[in-house]
Amino acid sequence: MIAPARRLSTGTMASYGFGAVAYGVKDAGFGTFLLLFYNQVVGLPSATVGLVIMMALLIDAFVDPAVGFFSDRTRTRWGRRHPWMYASALPIMVGWLLLWNPPSVMSEPQTLIWLFVMAVIVRSAVSCYEVPSVALTPELTSGYDERTRIMAYRYLFGWVGGLLMLLSAYQYFLAPTAAFPNGLLNRAGYGGFALAGAIFIGVAILVSALGTHHEIRHLPNPPIAKQTLRESFAELCQTVKNRAFAILMAAGVCAYTIQGISYAMSNYLYTYVWGFKGPVFVYLTIALFSGVFLAFLAAPRLGRTGSKPKAAMGAVLLGAALNTSPYWLRMLGVFPEVGESSLLPMLFGFFILGTASNVTGFILGASMMADVVEDSEAKTGRRSEGVFFAGSFFVQKCTSGIGIFFAGMILAVAGFPAKATPGTVPVGTIDRLTLIYAGLYIVLACVSAFFFSRFPFGRVEHEARLARLATNTVHES
Repeated sequence: MIAPARRLSTGTMASYGFGAVAYGVKDAGFGTFLLLFYNQVVGLPSATVGLVIMMALLIDAFVDPAVGFFSDRTRTRWGRRHPWMYASALPIMVGWLLLWNPPSVMSEPQTLIWLFVMAVIVRSAVSCYEVPSVALTPELTSGYDERTRIMAYRYLFGWVGGLLMLLSAYQYFLAPTAAFPNGLLNRAGYGGFALAGAIFIGVAILVSALGTHHEIRHLPNPPIAKQTLRESFAELCQTVKNRAFAILMAAGVCAYTIQGISYAMSNYLYTYVWGFKGPVFVYLTIALFSGVFLAFLAAPRLGRTGSKPKAAMGAVLLGAALNTSPYWLRMLGVFPEVGESSLLPMLFGFFILGTASNVTGFILGASMMADVVEDSEAKTGRRSEGVFFAGSFFVQKCTSGIGIFFAGMILAVAGFPAKATPGTVPVGTIDRLTLIYAGLYIVLACVSAFFFSRFPFGRVEHEARLARLATNTVHES
């Protein structure tokens, strides 16, 4: 059973895309502030914090495919996905509040346990929303280009949610004060940041679920046979052996780990390398959103006019070159110094184009994952949207797992001091930090691009596969 190749209405597209705000808020918090909060504010060692967050990721390796598998097999009057979406809102909101409010009376080991447990709760609850939600993409339409358009909307809204949280943090919750010239070290501000994020997450989930509820009657609802646990596990293993899926997983692990490292390192790089403060963070948010909007425009056009795999490969490589160039040029002594008037325009120019390239690669990769659904159906006779997007979502979680772990290790190897004051960190430490960061970024980008280049099919194969599946459906009926 395949979805029709239709174009979604503006209302459906907007409400479906708006749901990604929830993940954007979570991603901004986990990726940008969580390491900084538990390291520089709470006072835990950076490498230990990174290790604990990565250990929590191991739980996701089991939770994500389980959510995908069981949502594929859910049968209710509200369809397969929406019950999961509605039920996840409250647990995510509560877990989010607790994550950012560890009791101050706890010892260091107790605080690490709190971090681990809360990270598992939040990410597991997010899985129960995001996996079924994003699995709707191939169910809403089988159109090769429309799927890229859908993913462009989801990434646009996801980034909007994340960037709004960044903006609210830099300008309000964690803004500099007389008591805290570096507002990022103000522990009290994280309480308001957490509350605002929880409300934003809940609203986004409910708007998306309610706004797509009318589509339930149009979604594929294939029959499922009763199985033993062993048979179910064998079916899951057969599904994930799909070659195209494995390639996208490998490419995505590298690409999203890059993003994770960048997120976790961002406040260190912005504050200690480039000397950002006050209103500069507003300009930064505008610059990053400009890059996302360029990707929103570019990705669907690249998907229509060229090869998704080749375009994704090129986007990842270009993004790596653009995002690391300021650091290479700084170490060569040919980039403007902190305080020079030309620094911000040049830096933001690189950031805008680099963000556009990276997000374009993510959009195309997600669209390719949607196309894997019919490839698997042709080979196994089953639609397994939930399983495939569980894998895709697990890869995205590497942003706040493996990425934060690497970031913690980079800080430790560079010898970066805890609770450091901007302008007092030795130049040698800053140089080690940027060299390791930029070098690792380039290596991971090259590996990701290699895997994207190995993706085994494109538009022609996809459309031929849809025709065969449609013919088989007619014959069976």
